[in-house]
Amino acid sequence: MNFLSKIFVAFAVISAGQSAASAGVVIGGTRVIYDGNKKEASISVNNPDSTPYLIQSWVETQSGGVEKAPFVITPPLYRLDKGQQNVERILLAGSAPQNKESLYWLNIKAIPSSGNQIENSLQIAVKTRIKLIYRPASLKGTTPEQLADKLIWQRAGNQIQVTNPTDYVMNFNEITVGGKKLEDVSYVLPGSTTRFNLPSGISNGSVIYKIINDYGGTGETHKSDI
Repeated sequence: MNFLSKIFVAFAVISAGQSAASAGVVIGGTRVIYDGNKKEASISVNNPDSTPYLIQSWVETQSGGVEKAPFVITPPLYRLDKGQQNVERILLAGSAPQNKESLYWLNIKAIPSSGNQIENSLQIAVKTRIKLIYRPASLKGTTPEQLADKLIWQRAGNQIQVTNPTDYVMNFNEITVGGKKLEDVSYVLPGSTTRFNLPSGISNGSVIYKIINDYGGTGETHKSDI
């Protein structure tokens, strides 16, 4: 028996620009900011590939637990043929905090058609997960970038601790402490504290950081002493 076969593995790639890609499916953004002043938010899904895909989308809470997120997506399930684009609409269908931003996860799964499957090949469905941030109407007129200097930084053993006194989710692009760049930085929620591991042998020094803006780009450089 010949065990040599071609294995086609679809994979998710978040680009440095304004889109995310899952194999042949291109998602029109790396995050969604839901403006509470509007009735809905939207994101496009494109298929430049030759293979048709079944697209399934849903929203999860920040923890990814069993609790239901207060959003619905329409359409939640559809076929996307070669060269087609569809716009998914995200609607608030429950209660979300109205005094601060809240973080959810938008999941978009691309399931390749089995009709075009090559012999001895394996086609795998891919799920892309991007941030969905609900910004209530009460926060109109301000962005996270404008308040990034308000973050409070402290050394905590072999970790760096950041406290967010603002009402906005702060998503970090990069953090450098004492001239050394940290790995696996993420975000800090409104009114919360997050810790990141420090590289070994690091000494106290300035914290230099950049956050990700509403469009998925990198904001200005901010500095704080610890």
